[in-house]
Amino acid sequence: MTWFIDVASKVVVGVAVTPHQPARDAVLAALRAGISREDPYGPFGGLPGRVRVDRGKDFLSKAVSRALGGFAVPVDDLPAYKPYRKGTIEALNGAVEEMLLVSLPGYTRRARPAEAFRPDLMEDLLPYPEFVRVLLDWVAWWNTEHHPSGLTGGRTPAQAWEADPTPVEDVPEERLAFFALEDDGRVRKITTNGVSWRRRAYIADWMAGHVGTRVRLRFLPHFDGRIEVFSTEGWGWHLGSAYLAEAATPAQRRALSRVRESRARALKADLKAAEKLRRTRYTATTTAAAPGRRRTETASEAQAEIVRAQAADLAARALPDLIPPREPPAGWARPRPRPGTTCPAPEQRSSGNAVPADAMDTEPGSGSKE
Repeated sequence: MTWFIDVASKVVVGVAVTPHQPARDAVLAALRAGISREDPYGPFGGLPGRVRVDRGKDFLSKAVSRALGGFAVPVDDLPAYKPYRKGTIEALNGAVEEMLLVSLPGYTRRARPAEAFRPDLMEDLLPYPEFVRVLLDWVAWWNTEHHPSGLTGGRTPAQAWEADPTPVEDVPEERLAFFALEDDGRVRKITTNGVSWRRRAYIADWMAGHVGTRVRLRFLPHFDGRIEVFSTEGWGWHLGSAYLAEAATPAQRRALSRVRESRARALKADLKAAEKLRRTRYTATTTAAAPGRRRTETASEAQAEIVRAQAADLAARALPDLIPPREPPAGWARPRPRPGTTCPAPEQRSSGNAVPADAMDTEPGSGSKE
C-alpha cells in the first residue's frame, strides 16, 4: 500500500495498492489520486505545498521528481532511519494494521502459533478486488468517522479539513490527463503496422491516414498494454492512444502461467537436489588416500537417477516436418516431371521421402542407380 496523507488534518488524500512490492508506478498513481479531487478521494486533495518523503528508492526516482517538478512542488528528502521525522504516515501504517489487517483472514505477521494460517483455509482468503474494496472502505471510514487523537476538539479528518482556512489549489484535469507518463526521448514513425515500441507493435483506429508521421511516445512505468502518441510538430499535440497488437488471450495467459509454474517447480527440484549433493559428507582419512562417501549408492539407484535426469518430453521436441504432408486436393495443379525422371506414386510420396532416389541426378551418364 502506498498512500499520501495531509499532515495538518490527517486525511488520506490518495491510495495505490499493488500485489507486489510497490515501485514508482504505484507512487505516481497515489500521487495523482492525491492531487485530483475526484472520487473516491474527493473533496480531499489538491496541489500540495510541500511533500515529505523518506529515502526510499521509489520516492527518489527520476519519474517522481519530474512529476512533482512539473508543478513546482518542493520535496523534502528526510534522513534515513528516522521514522519520527514522518510520524504522521508511520502512525497511519500502524493504525491500518491494528484496526484492519489483523481482522482479515490470512494475517500472519503477529499471529500466535495456535492461530497461524493453515493451507487448508485458502478458501477463506479475500480475492484481490475484494481486499482493495475493503481497504478503500477503511480509508473512507478513517477520513469521515474516525477521531484521531492528534486532532483538537475530537474532530474527524474531514471536519479538520473543512475547518482549515488554507486555500486549496486545484489542477485542471487536462493537465492531469497525462500526469506521471514517461518519455524515452526517441522519435518514431507511424507505419502500416502501427508504432513500434520495445520491439512490439501498437495500433489504433486513428492511425489510418497518418502513415509516415513522426511521433513521440509516452507511457506509464511498468505498464506496456497502452501508450500515448504525441506529434513532434508544434506544441506536441496528443494524437491518441495506441494498444498492443496481438495481445495474448486470457486462455493463453493461463496456459503460460501453468508452463512457468511447472518450470519453476522443476528448477526448485533441481536446486534442492544440488543442495543435497553439496551437503554430501565423506569419511575421515588417516592415510594418504582419497576420501570415500559415507553413503554408497547401489547400481540400481545410480541408474534410476541417471534415467530421471535424462528423461525428456519427446513430443515437445518433435519437429513439425517429421509428419509427411497430406495428399493435395485433386483440383490442384501438379508440377510436371523433368525429362529423365519419374513421378513417384502416391504411396511413395506418403512414405516420408521428400525426393525419390532416381531423381537426385538427372545428368545422363552420371552413374545414377536405377
